[in-house]
Amino acid sequence: MGFMTDRKRAMGLGSAKSGTEHHWHMQVSSVGLLILVPLFLFTFGRVVGAPYEEVIAYLARPFPAIVTALMLVVGFDHFRHGVTVAIEDYAQGTTRKALIIAMTCVSYGAMATGLFAIARLAL
Repeated sequence: MGFMTDRKRAMGLGSAKSGTEHHWHMQVSSVGLLILVPLFLFTFGRVVGAPYEEVIAYLARPFPAIVTALMLVVGFDHFRHGVTVAIEDYAQGTTRKALIIAMTCVSYGAMATGLFAIARLAL
């Protein structure tokens, strides 16, 4: 039997021992998106409304392809964590597990599809 207080045992653990990690991940990815979204908009604002061939040629350059890939990865990862938190708050039991697995698969599937499309266009 230790002489630790309840507060000392609970410090740094959060309510379920993972809330702090979720919070920091969302904060870091939010800051990343705060930088990436305007960069993405300014990068592709030049070719909005341009002919198909010009857009493909523009995306074949390294900088626009990298910005788009980073936007996809950070955006869908942020989406996955946000939806997971919402599901944990509002669903219970087996439904919670199934929804989290489904949304994780949808997120990674959309991310992989987008990255494949960018690689296909850029190479």
